[in-house]
Amino acid sequence: MNNLLKSLLGAGCGLVAMVGAANAGGLERGGYNIDLLFDASPFAAEASGTYVMPDRKLNNVVDINPANGIGSNGIGGGARNGVSDTEDYWVPRIGLKAGIGQSVDCMVDYSQPWGAHTNPGANWMGANDNIETKINSDNYAATCSYKMDAGKGQFRVLGGVFYQEVDGFKERLVAPVPTLTGTTAFGNGIGRLDLGDEGVGWRIGAAYEIPEIAFRASLVYNSAVKLDGLSGTVDLTQIPGFIIPGNPVLGKVTPVFGQATMPETVELKVQSGIAPDWLAFGSIKWVNWSRLQSVDLCPVGTEAIPCVQSSPTFVTSLDLLYRDGWTVSGGVGHKFNDQWSGAASITWDRGTTTGLSAQTDTWTFGGGVSYTPTQNVELRFAGALGILTSGSAGPITKDGITYGEEVTYDFDNDLVSALSATLKVKW
Repeated sequence: MNNLLKSLLGAGCGLVAMVGAANAGGLERGGYNIDLLFDASPFAAEASGTYVMPDRKLNNVVDINPANGIGSNGIGGGARNGVSDTEDYWVPRIGLKAGIGQSVDCMVDYSQPWGAHTNPGANWMGANDNIETKINSDNYAATCSYKMDAGKGQFRVLGGVFYQEVDGFKERLVAPVPTLTGTTAFGNGIGRLDLGDEGVGWRIGAAYEIPEIAFRASLVYNSAVKLDGLSGTVDLTQIPGFIIPGNPVLGKVTPVFGQATMPETVELKVQSGIAPDWLAFGSIKWVNWSRLQSVDLCPVGTEAIPCVQSSPTFVTSLDLLYRDGWTVSGGVGHKFNDQWSGAASITWDRGTTTGLSAQTDTWTFGGGVSYTPTQNVELRFAGALGILTSGSAGPITKDGITYGEEVTYDFDNDLVSALSATLKVKW
């Protein structure tokens, strides 16, 4: 089955990676993927792109904090049903792998493991909770492995490091300026938060392979990435200070600081030939999204005072209140001939919401093909269709603090789809 291992694992494992990226919980986009490290060729390069199209709609939207000015100057007060909350997005990945002697393999890669983009706009009943939120990431990694003979196959230990950049912004309606002043000359009441930082993480893992039966099992741990230097600005220039006399941050841009931690992950992957030209594969992944609860922000220059919501220097917070994420995938692949192979999979992703957002469970079904015109070139194409399960969002109380006091809404079962293409060159 050695030929099966070379031509079919690409279609199967590549599809699992694409499906997992389709709409996982928390801030996950592409996650982490080191499958290229296991390529049997001395050298291999791979570039892939996945285009994801989530279609989450919000219904029965109710503004529960009218003091923020819903309906002022055309901001909010509009749609209550069918509000489009999500934006389409790309997930790119580029990698290069090299074999060093008979036992060592190393890989460098670029990816975007985390991200989010919600954009319901200004004209909906929840504008005082969110107008637009976007989070981006860039991850640069180097990973090496050492393999040795063990029984009928080879045992491999691996490790690596990665440098990660994370940034983002959020806009929402903060105060009813036009309603209170009768004019837009003093601003529209919208505030904006911008944040960013970078950090370093590491990974460690092990794998066992039996090429004759296309078997491979791998277990990989990726560490958390601490963003201890998280910093940015709160722009409240659209809310003049006389709206709330004595508030020191209104009417200006205030530099702020805080702390956050991007989560650690553990992923187990198993695949094996089950019959001539047939392969089964599956994976289980845990992501420690419960690390991200509320990111509290305070003015730069007040670092000596603990930055928490009870602090007198507290400015604002990014409230997520996530729970841990679990993703389970399984599927089968088939080699049709020396050039064509295909795979199909099903993925369940446990939603990370605790009632504050629309990130509920997702079921995704995918299929893909792999075309190998020569021994050195492989093309993969895949697609996925999934269901974003229904639910509702509203205020949540945790540790004596109530979050999400601006809006409530419901959402039905919605669709998510994705398309993926990969080019791999081996020599």
